Amino acid sequence: MAGNPVSSTPGGHRLDAAIAGLDAVVCIDMYLNETTRHADVVLPPTGPLERDHYDLVFHLLAVRDTARFSPALLPKDPGGRHDWEIARDLGLAYQRARGTGVRRRLSKASLALEARLRTSPTRQLDVLLRTGGARLSVRKLRSAGPGGLDLGPLRPRLPQRLRTRDRRIDLAAPVVLEALPALLTAVEAATPVDGELLLVGRRHQRDNNSWLHNAPVLTKGRPRHALLVHPDDLAVRGVADGARVRVRSASGEVEVEVSASDDVMPGVVSLPHGYGHARDGVRLRGATALPGVSVNDLTDPSVVEAVSGNAVLNGVPVTITPAP
Repeated sequence: MAGNPVSSTPGGHRLDAAIAGLDAVVCIDMYLNETTRHADVVLPPTGPLERDHYDLVFHLLAVRDTARFSPALLPKDPGGRHDWEIARDLGLAYQRARGTGVRRRLSKASLALEARLRTSPTRQLDVLLRTGGARLSVRKLRSAGPGGLDLGPLRPRLPQRLRTRDRRIDLAAPVVLEALPALLTAVEAATPVDGELLLVGRRHQRDNNSWLHNAPVLTKGRPRHALLVHPDDLAVRGVADGARVRVRSASGEVEVEVSASDDVMPGVVSLPHGYGHARDGVRLRGATALPGVSVNDLTDPSVVEAVSGNAVLNGVPVTITPAP
């Protein structure tokens, strides 16, 4: 649903092959990208200008107490559905398909969830706003105009909002402290294999994962897809600036142009995240014209950081050699 895991998850080339072998794939998306190109059924949702919008995420970065509701600029097409409507109706259809016997055994919590699923997000937002200290509503925000409401500077809410017994944030969690000795030992014992470099990722100001690569205004200018390599490391390997190289890891290999750069230290190379759109079946006219490869064709999903459970996406050992 509105994702591109073939590009954004470790071992993407292996996931690509796995999805291609599934019996059935259903995707909710507006585009045929590296992942959704495998779909047997694509359910397209409405576009961003056909949806109401109330920002939740970016208020975490706010410096003032603001609220703004943006109504849809365009009416959705007849028969069109928002992504939440598609997900809701698929869930309800699946529930009906399981039979009335299952429905009779549903708990009160499940029935309450179903009732919420049938309620529009605008109505749910209205309930949420009315529970806040400012007693807002969607109606008030609509009447405020495009600029929304500015309720003044943010007010300190800590430690009152903390639910810990001592009203403090525990940064020294036992699970982290217990893992430190093994981590430090592993770091001290790590010895680079002769000829290996450590691969790290990077993101650019005009990139948002792979989503914005189909917008020409954001991809114009000098290419940003190259592998950054320190000049000393290129010289040792007899590789010229701008040459094409083969990058190989334990998980896979890619071919890409190199760019000599003092921005990376010797022994480190860097590939940007979100590239590698030129695959059969991808219908992104702007993105497929871009050069570049997916850095996640080199990362390994079996290498996981023990405490957080996150995949290790940086510090991946690789070798580079001139491409034939």
